[in-house]
Amino acid sequence: MATYKEFHQYSIEQPDAFWTEQAQLIDWKEPFTQVCDFSRPPFAKWFVGGKTNLCHNAIDRHAAKRPNDNALIFVSTETDEEKIYSFAELQTEVERMAAIYKSLGVKKGDRVLIYMPMIPQAAFAMFAAARIGAIHSVVFGGFASGSLATRIDDAKPALIVSSDAGMRGGKAVPYKHLLDEAIEIAEHKPNHVLMVDRGLDKGFNKVAGRDVDYATLREQHLNARVECEWLESSEPSYILYTSGTTGKPKGVQRDTGGYAVALASSLKHIYCGGEGETFFSTSDIGWVVGHSYIIYGPLIAGMATIMYEGTPLRPDPGIWWQIVEKYKVSVMFSAPTAARVLKKQDPAYMHKYDLSTLKHVFMAGEPLDQPTHEWFQNELGRPVIDNYWQTETGWPMLAALHGVEKTPIKFGSPSFPVYGYNLKIFREDGSECGANEKGIAAVIPPLPPGCLSTVWGQDDRFVSTYFTLFKEPLVYSSYDWAIKDDDGYFTILGRTDDVINVAGHRLGTREIEEAIQNHAAIAEVAVVGVEDKLKGQVPMAFAVVKDATRVATPELVKALEKEVFSTVDGILGAIGRPARVHFVTGLPKTRSGKMLRRSLQALAEGRDPGDLTTIEDPSTLEQIRNALAS
Repeated sequence: MATYKEFHQYSIEQPDAFWTEQAQLIDWKEPFTQVCDFSRPPFAKWFVGGKTNLCHNAIDRHAAKRPNDNALIFVSTETDEEKIYSFAELQTEVERMAAIYKSLGVKKGDRVLIYMPMIPQAAFAMFAAARIGAIHSVVFGGFASGSLATRIDDAKPALIVSSDAGMRGGKAVPYKHLLDEAIEIAEHKPNHVLMVDRGLDKGFNKVAGRDVDYATLREQHLNARVECEWLESSEPSYILYTSGTTGKPKGVQRDTGGYAVALASSLKHIYCGGEGETFFSTSDIGWVVGHSYIIYGPLIAGMATIMYEGTPLRPDPGIWWQIVEKYKVSVMFSAPTAARVLKKQDPAYMHKYDLSTLKHVFMAGEPLDQPTHEWFQNELGRPVIDNYWQTETGWPMLAALHGVEKTPIKFGSPSFPVYGYNLKIFREDGSECGANEKGIAAVIPPLPPGCLSTVWGQDDRFVSTYFTLFKEPLVYSSYDWAIKDDDGYFTILGRTDDVINVAGHRLGTREIEEAIQNHAAIAEVAVVGVEDKLKGQVPMAFAVVKDATRVATPELVKALEKEVFSTVDGILGAIGRPARVHFVTGLPKTRSGKMLRRSLQALAEGRDPGDLTTIEDPSTLEQIRNALAS
């Protein structure tokens, strides 16, 4: 068995041989003739000439061997529904959806925009597109009309698949009126809108001649058989728009063969999941984790995947662990924000259920601070493995490869560069950093299989956005500060554009957040840089306390703030001390758990916080405003 270092070195020094081996993890209709075409840097084409299909690799090949094994497990604590689809049943539903697409004139290369809640039909919609060679673009359900319109105009879908409403916290979240407004605003008009009616919004309007009913068309295609369209490896599979973009949307374009190979290899070497096991990712299909590790990755590996509609606290904070026990989950994937939410609850909920099948829990989406990492692992009694990646990469850049070597976990670190990524830390002049020296994490191209192949319709933007950090060397910039310790473990310190410049001293928000988290009273914290006439910027913290009695009076608030200052002073020195610590009961986040730091900063500076339609709990904004006014 190779060590991690040997495995990674092999992938970098002999990429053709390495990736040829990994490519055997999926089915190819026609073999590839070239492993990587990097004749036009920074553009890379993987497995040139090979033909494959994501839907075949995720569903058909397993349905042929293990038709009755669990494939898709739908759990909604919002509507109290649970439904299991075997591989055979999932294939049948996907073929029905594919037949509906064809009946509506959708063909290979057309775009299908999916604006859906976390329900099985959303998975059918994605797989059906992949099956017939259409390109899907999933937009987060409930996204604002204006933002949705820009994505419609960029992707120019022939078909939009949507639903009357999603559910969140026991309340219906209507979608159809937002979609109608978006289509009204957009210059591009789709030929059809396929509606899945859940019966949650009785009053939604149907547009004659455009809107068609899924249930009706499904009945017409119950016995449909639709064969897979075999795609050349580099043909696009989907477009996924990065969050927070302004102006013209930035659509990450993913290929087909490279993505399938990357996901298959990651399930083997990183997530250690195998056929017949169950994978539970708590994310959403509106975000890249949902694409890679709810929809495609686990099923490609022959695992069952859980599609969950709900929160970590409903009906109680034990719901995730109840699901782990019931469905014998072996691999779980969640976000640091979720861990911090659970940290505020009674830990007895984590000990109530049988978690013996659970091998490990993975965390990604934002930096996992050391105190939360340590707490979560100790309470669960299972390895908690941080991994770092981006919408653009589609799968981890930094992770422990326990399928190769069980390297020790360091709390707060996502471990090492993943195979295929020649990832280094650079100074701002383009030279490489030494150990314990902060710099910018960047990848020397070619990017490995599975990463974005370009920005949809904007090759020039692909180059200008990601590959112009330095004149020399040519690198893919992550736009994240990082540091590597003497043992080679990486730590991500936050975005380069989230750096706070305090009187000439550069401070990453992550460093200050981590310091504040070391205070025993703090459950969660977000730090932003706020404009200051004297110092340029000063850090401002918004913290959630574990026990509300600690901030029950103005005197107690002042006392706790002083304690937090002292904690930060002891770790970072006075230069890292925030100008203020505002104590709130919640922080503004998207439904997938991403912290809206830009909005926090705007509020702190008295500016418009921008588009907040994806916010999980709008009341948190009022709390922030009240805290700032006090």
